[in-house]
Amino acid sequence: MLNRLCIHVCMTVSALFFTPIWAQGTTYPTKPITLIVPYAPGGSTDITARLIAEHLSKRLGQQVVAENRAGAGGNIGANVVAQAVPDGYTLLMAPSSLVANISLYKSLPYDFRKDLEPISRIAMIPNVLVIGADSKINTFAEFIAAAKAAKPPLNYGSAGSGSSQHLAGALFANTIKIEMGHIPYKGGAPALVDLMGGRLDAVFAPLVEVLPYIQGKKLKALAVTTPMRSPALPDVPTVAETFPGFDITLWNSIMTRSGTPPEIIAKLHQAIQEVLAQPDVLQTLRTQGSNPSGNTPSDFKALIAQEVPKWAEVIKVSGAETQ
Repeated sequence: MLNRLCIHVCMTVSALFFTPIWAQGTTYPTKPITLIVPYAPGGSTDITARLIAEHLSKRLGQQVVAENRAGAGGNIGANVVAQAVPDGYTLLMAPSSLVANISLYKSLPYDFRKDLEPISRIAMIPNVLVIGADSKINTFAEFIAAAKAAKPPLNYGSAGSGSSQHLAGALFANTIKIEMGHIPYKGGAPALVDLMGGRLDAVFAPLVEVLPYIQGKKLKALAVTTPMRSPALPDVPTVAETFPGFDITLWNSIMTRSGTPPEIIAKLHQAIQEVLAQPDVLQTLRTQGSNPSGNTPSDFKALIAQEVPKWAEVIKVSGAETQ
């Protein structure tokens, strides 16, 4: 009798500890979830991640904690998730720059398309061509004319080689067949400081990062890089209105480790869509300069498939050195 009791207890304990991941989907989540942010605190990706994490916590009934793992253009944080257990408890706030990194880096410790599973896009973000408030230039057409006539060439700053600011500026210069000097910084903030101080001619900055400066009349916005105008700057034209086909659209999203059970992916996806449907979340994202735009995991996979060759071509045009 004692032996049978021991066997029964052991089997029960084993079942508790070794329940297959797929069977956990019905009760998920039962503990806090980590949302890895692959950049330093305070940037646009971090701000959006914390907003989404706060509201996801309420929807899922477990705390979603944003954790910054910055470095290597976002690859360090992405690799943390790529190596995680596929159980839905480690998520990634994935920016579109990770797709560009496929072509920008000679070798990566993870395979973006194989190791990470798309759950939903969160928002799309334009880059915006900004110049100093004291500049005599007032329109995009005037900037084009000045760029073509400038000797020496105008310069533009970026958050670093291969960043969206760099790629947008390089694609613009290639589009109008001119040279522009590229000055890389260690982050977008110091580039903006020099732009407002008159030491740079322009920056193609993510709108989320510069909208307060535009609204405060510290910078002039001349054009956005998305095919459609931004609701946050309805009077600012797109580059594509002058040069059809020009498109530098940034996005952020939530992904997780490949192999995560479909039931968990579906539950996370539904919760994210519910968060994105909340009026206060929509308003906050739009106020920041983002365009809320959730999608399905399958649509997200199709988007990534389109984006890989697109960013590869932009990087080739930019002359950005692979790392």
